[in-house]
Amino acid sequence: MKFRFNSKTIKKILAAGVFPAVLLGCVDLEESPRSFVSSDQFFKNEADAIAGVNSIYFRLNASGQTPYLVLFSTGMDMMSDDVQPGPGATNADVRSQAVLSHSSTGQRVREIWQQHYDAINRANIAIEKIPGIVKIDEKLRARLVLEAKFLRALYYFNLVRLYGDVPLVLQETTGLTPEDLYVERAPAEQVYQQIIKDLTDAEGLPNERFSNAAAKYAAGDAGRATGGAAKSLLAKVYLTRYDYANAIAKSNEVITGPFGYALFADYSQVFLPAYKNGVEHIFSAQFEANADSHGNNQAQREAPTGIPGLNGNFAEQPMPGIYQLYSAKDKRRDVSFITSIVSPSNGRTYQLTVKNPATGENVPNPHFNKWWDPAQAGNLAQSAANVSILRFSDVLLIHAEAVNEQDGPTSAAYASYNKVRKRAGLGDLTPGLTQAQFRDSLRIDRRLEFVFEYSRWFDLIRYKPLTGSDSYLIKSLHAVGKTNAAQKHYLYPIPQQEIDNNPKLRGHQNPGW
Repeated sequence: MKFRFNSKTIKKILAAGVFPAVLLGCVDLEESPRSFVSSDQFFKNEADAIAGVNSIYFRLNASGQTPYLVLFSTGMDMMSDDVQPGPGATNADVRSQAVLSHSSTGQRVREIWQQHYDAINRANIAIEKIPGIVKIDEKLRARLVLEAKFLRALYYFNLVRLYGDVPLVLQETTGLTPEDLYVERAPAEQVYQQIIKDLTDAEGLPNERFSNAAAKYAAGDAGRATGGAAKSLLAKVYLTRYDYANAIAKSNEVITGPFGYALFADYSQVFLPAYKNGVEHIFSAQFEANADSHGNNQAQREAPTGIPGLNGNFAEQPMPGIYQLYSAKDKRRDVSFITSIVSPSNGRTYQLTVKNPATGENVPNPHFNKWWDPAQAGNLAQSAANVSILRFSDVLLIHAEAVNEQDGPTSAAYASYNKVRKRAGLGDLTPGLTQAQFRDSLRIDRRLEFVFEYSRWFDLIRYKPLTGSDSYLIKSLHAVGKTNAAQKHYLYPIPQQEIDNNPKLRGHQNPGW
């Protein structure tokens, strides 16, 4: 089966109780009903099961603004010290979010919540209904349920990090009674335990590159959740919870296991479509050019305006200072940013500059460049570049960070960290650092390695210290002029619309909101 998230192949629509889940299948189905069907009517055979699980993946990056297609940038990254709105970002809600003056009624605050719960409902339906299908291969049945559990865990992991205590819904919502409709917030600890349970189950998934052929995905299934992805996400979950022993153990299983993961020799290969789903990519949101507007339009949003032959709108730009953090020999800099660009229509090179208000001189004006697709220079909204959600360099840095936090900068911590630095063209980290010095250096390298990859905000809110005048989040944002940053910003507000609709959420807003 060709594993594609292509809206062209939508063939069935699923309505589940009061939380309708649009089922966007990725396989060609013969039937094309015009009306909504219940989940009991839908899940009848193997094709239905595959389509049902594919619909959960689709929520990662469906057209429009979805988590790994723009929404995490406008709703999260722009609050960080790495990203800010460009001249092409005219949405008042986005610009408010970027300076941390948003509120519980903000559009992006609401959309992140609602889209995640829509995906979770799809996962719940698949987990509940697929075991009851009669006409399906048993191995496929088990695999699809585990894929749905992996995805449910990922969506809940995002929610609990952003909102804290959240409703923990693990069954399809089908009834109209208050007991069915209204769910109270569950403690974050309970949500994390469910995430860990789902991911532990998902460790049983096949892999793309595994020595045991019986446990390997077919070539056409590239992009599906794997056992290695489950272990990698577990390592990140444990690190986020400051459970360093388990973070070390799980990341070490990925590093030393038979999964075949490795760093690309060239950092640029991480992002070029020609290398998608390669040795470094553990789990990615899949994009495809010229497939019913299912390209990665971040390439358009980061590109400059006014260049002949380019349709860039410069809606997102680097915060001042992030480009300067890279040394000139750091190979990641000139992959992540551009300071000039060649017009695809006239072949001329255009320097990207901005006037320095203090001197009146033109100075370089770096633009992000990670999602550039050379084959789509004339239509940047159709970049085929995938968005990495988990990649091997992340696992290496998770391992190095956890070891340092538990045991100090041991040789094992240096070894994992130095692999990432070596690929970047940097020398090995200075031997003999203190724990604090190793920590500070690694935090900078995580920032440089994953800039504009929806990672920085999640790092800012987990880095200790979390409170007081030394709060890492507040100090980092104040340093770049985002002086609205306050203790309340460690959590998003619960969307006001959800509070208005759900009596069990009233009176339980996050502190400060």
